[in-house]
Amino acid sequence: MSRCPYFEKKHLLFKNKPSTEESQDASQAGGEGSKGRIIYGDYLQLDKITTAQVLQSELQGNKIHDEHLFIVTHQAYELWFKQILFEIDSVREIFISGHVRDERNMLKVNTRIHRIVMIFRLLVDQFAVLETMTALDFFDFRKYLMSASGFESLQFRLLENKIGVQDNLRVPYNRRHYKDYIKGDETETLLDAEQEPTLLKLVEEWLERTPGLEVDGFNFWERLEINIFDGLNVEEKKIEKMPESEEKEKLMAELVKQREHFTSLFDEKRHDHLVSKGERRLSYKALQGALMIYFYREEPRFQVPFQLLTSLMDMDNLMTKWRYNHVCIVHRMIGSKAGTGGSSGYHYLRSTVSDRYKVFVDLFNLATFLVPRHWVPKLNPNVHTFLYMAECCDSSYCSSEDSD
Repeated sequence: MSRCPYFEKKHLLFKNKPSTEESQDASQAGGEGSKGRIIYGDYLQLDKITTAQVLQSELQGNKIHDEHLFIVTHQAYELWFKQILFEIDSVREIFISGHVRDERNMLKVNTRIHRIVMIFRLLVDQFAVLETMTALDFFDFRKYLMSASGFESLQFRLLENKIGVQDNLRVPYNRRHYKDYIKGDETETLLDAEQEPTLLKLVEEWLERTPGLEVDGFNFWERLEINIFDGLNVEEKKIEKMPESEEKEKLMAELVKQREHFTSLFDEKRHDHLVSKGERRLSYKALQGALMIYFYREEPRFQVPFQLLTSLMDMDNLMTKWRYNHVCIVHRMIGSKAGTGGSSGYHYLRSTVSDRYKVFVDLFNLATFLVPRHWVPKLNPNVHTFLYMAECCDSSYCSSEDSD
């Protein structure tokens, strides 16, 4: 009787298959390079991290349980601040080195700014863990903090400075400059950071190079001004034809406001005056570039730049939320009492939750200048080739030291 071909082949398939016991032994065996490998704890230096929680209450012979949570939470904040600084420095280096002129590098910039945004989302939510501690729990160990205050966080001050918080807009801390509370080598670190170009300044210079702003080219700004005031004139004629009524008066009054509003937009001297007062941050040319990106965000050339502007606003917005959550938890824990660093506590922190500390406030204000789509200067892809021809320098893209 002949053998069944199927079962014969099946027998061959399993002929050399190792037993279950042999398979388990093989799965537990390390690779050839496992002998000299670094172990998880050593790689992360966990011996330093997990032993860095020294409870002052315990040292004083009165261990308070929630002090451990307080320390771990703030240490986690500082670690994330370190990562944010790492990302900001890498982005600033791309701008400073000129590699951003090759627009392929903008993906790298976008990715890292977006990462900062996601970290800030985490930092905002992290307050929920700290809020599991009651005011009485905090009161039990607050005296052991002595004069230590989160205001003294060097990394947070570096973060503010590197992004571009303006020194003259800061709220005084006990009528003194914040640097008066930074001591030793940290002072030099702060001073060195202040000499470096901020992210705001670098973004400003990048926006000033927006293609299409050239007077001898597309000249977006001049065309936009003409279109807006032509559009306002058309609207005015429509309103004038309406019968006399309260509605007509309202529409005409609103039109007058709009005309004044856009007149100020195209007044460079007024813009510079607002910059000097701290009400605007970007240069006049950079504002033009930002508005052009805003209006043409659907065009291929401007999609990535628009995403970057959006992420910068997200970052600014989340920093404000972080400050606000900080204000709320301080109010919840100590009420209106003075802070551990001697400040007015809640009242001081509340004063920092304002546009004074918003770096990219001009990007938020772009929505103020929205106009109907048909007022925006039309683009012709056959003529305006800058929409599809990005700046490209292979050498800067390929030889970048920051190639990770």
